[in-house]
Amino acid sequence: MVAVLLLSMVFVQSCKDDEEPEPQTNNEFIADDASFSGWESWDLVDTKSGVDPALTGAHAGNDSTSVRKIYVKNSQKPVDGMYPIGTLIVKHMKSDAMEMITAMAKRGNGFDAANNDWEYFVIEAGGKIVVDNGTAMRGSTNLMNGMCVGCHSKATTDYVFTE
Repeated sequence: MVAVLLLSMVFVQSCKDDEEPEPQTNNEFIADDASFSGWESWDLVDTKSGVDPALTGAHAGNDSTSVRKIYVKNSQKPVDGMYPIGTLIVKHMKSDAMEMITAMAKRGNGFDAANNDWEYFVIEAGGKIVVDNGTAMRGSTNLMNGMCVGCHSKATTDYVFTE
């Protein structure tokens, strides 16, 4: 009985080895709370202070006391002008009036192909995605009435202003 069972297992395994591997079709990264955890320890790639006319009402507290710091996880850099899928970027803005933390994740897989597959977030200091009235503050053209993607589409390098 044991011999029959072992022989059956070998036969089934050998059939699996002959099968064609399934094509890799899902090349997508989906960020969650854990993705942004520890963002303060990521690579600080830019710091800007004071008023930035390009920000208008975005990123809050755009006044003479504001300090904006940009962090990138794992030193991700654009390749041929495009960031790789899985790139995570956090912008921490603080002024005398307020503090706001926003983030971007390069999703891929046609998440928002018209806008290079970036997803935008509002996060808390610990990295948790902010939930407002039961809805996570994340998305692309639907987040903040398209304000994020509308502005970032003007960046010269893959929707990112710091490169």
